[in-house]
Amino acid sequence: QVQLVESGGGLVQPGGSLRLSCEASGFNFRYYVMGWYRQAPGKERELVASITTTGGTTNYADSVKGRFTISRDNDKNTVYLHMNSLKPEDTAVYLCAAKLPPSRVNRYWGQGTQVTVSS
Repeated sequence: QVQLVESGGGLVQPGGSLRLSCEASGFNFRYYVMGWYRQAPGKERELVASITTTGGTTNYADSVKGRFTISRDNDKNTVYLHMNSLKPEDTAVYLCAAKLPPSRVNRYWGQGTQVTVSS
């Protein structure tokens, strides 16, 4: 059974930090490109960051560059999102997704974890 399980979300003050984790099971994680997305109420889902199979290449949305870092541990079947200098506009449900190259479509999605940035 394929699963992507996110954890690490919560309530944090502006300027604070969080680390999100997404643990995969049921498929060959190391062959998949992984991405973190977020969706805020009333807004479209957006790609926050992505990482290639070996972790050699990462990409970020302009809104999070310099503040967020995506990483992965293929031995633990886990992808991380380190978030620093959080802003209220970062508030959203954060979801991880898996895509098998060369497809550009995500095959698997997690259920998401809520991140709320508020004082």
